[in-house]
Amino acid sequence: MQKLPRKFYNRETKIVAQEILGNYLVHRLQGVERIGKIVEAEAYVGQHDLASHASKGCTKRTATMFGPPGYAYVYLIYGIHHCFNVVTEPAGIGAAVLIRAIEPIANITERTQGPGLLCKSMMINKAHNGCDLLSENLFITIAPHYEKPMHIVEAPRIGVHYAKEWTHKLLRFYVQGNAFVSK
Repeated sequence: MQKLPRKFYNRETKIVAQEILGNYLVHRLQGVERIGKIVEAEAYVGQHDLASHASKGCTKRTATMFGPPGYAYVYLIYGIHHCFNVVTEPAGIGAAVLIRAIEPIANITERTQGPGLLCKSMMINKAHNGCDLLSENLFITIAPHYEKPMHIVEAPRIGVHYAKEWTHKLLRFYVQGNAFVSK
């Protein structure tokens, strides 16, 4: 499996969010390789984005998000759900792509529609915050075989009603017609 290179992540967040679709998220744990095709993602484009954690500046919680591209930013919401993001753009920007849903490919039996369910099914948690996505245990690969071209839908992000003018920006991307896109 060919991992996405660091330069893939070191680009405009909106582009990364669109082009990450169709690639495979891989988590190797205790001899088991869990693999899911990324079918939904949201872009969080930096400190000026009021829906982004980065809008509050660099804190202990968001330090990974302000680091170099190609690292996992994992946090807990509502005290129970983990969310997996990939850091994008150069260090200091505070941008990331939230992976919202995957289509199970290997060793996944649980639901994967939504960031909390995705993390639960992939066994990703806060211990993975700051993980280099070029590591041997958690990474994203180029899909291993040719697939039909995807039609990508642009839509507003989910659950950011508090973000004023950022609420309705088209920064959520998903594969049209895929049954694993969150509802």
